[in-house]
Amino acid sequence: MRRSPRRRRTVTAYRENGRTVVLIPAAFSAAEEERWVEQMVAKLETREERRRRNLASDGDLVARAAVLSEALFAGRAVPASVRWVDNQNRRWGSCTPSERTIRLSSRLRGMPEFVVDYVLVHELAHLLEPSHDARFWALVHAYPSTERALGFLEGVEFGTASPAGDAPEGDVEEPGDRD
Repeated sequence: MRRSPRRRRTVTAYRENGRTVVLIPAAFSAAEEERWVEQMVAKLETREERRRRNLASDGDLVARAAVLSEALFAGRAVPASVRWVDNQNRRWGSCTPSERTIRLSSRLRGMPEFVVDYVLVHELAHLLEPSHDARFWALVHAYPSTERALGFLEGVEFGTASPAGDAPEGDVEEPGDRD
């Protein structure tokens, strides 16, 4: 819990290094503080639970991939499998076009749905165009939240970079490029 003399009315909560941080105005009474902390922690937990439920299983990913393929690629990108994997620490996703398999890094779990959708679209596009040429990027940019998702992933990568200024662990260029 952090009190701020500059805050007048707003209350904010977020997770930081496994801890919950609630920012409140310094002028709040102890009773207001207790009420707001309880309310904001509950709100965070609800949001996190909703994110965990969304696309929780490999079957959910397959279903979501089918919806995105139909909406953006007229159903032409049909993977044989789509699954979560725990061994991708340097990529957000990967695709093996010859086997029509897509794997998404479990690091994406809990990220906003538009970000997971972007990575799925990126990998689905590889089923239609294996390289990262102009045709491929035209397919990917059919997804309306591409730029927003790329910005989000770049922010995640920046936030996980080492303090010494080393390159982030994720992709340096377009996220998902090394699939």
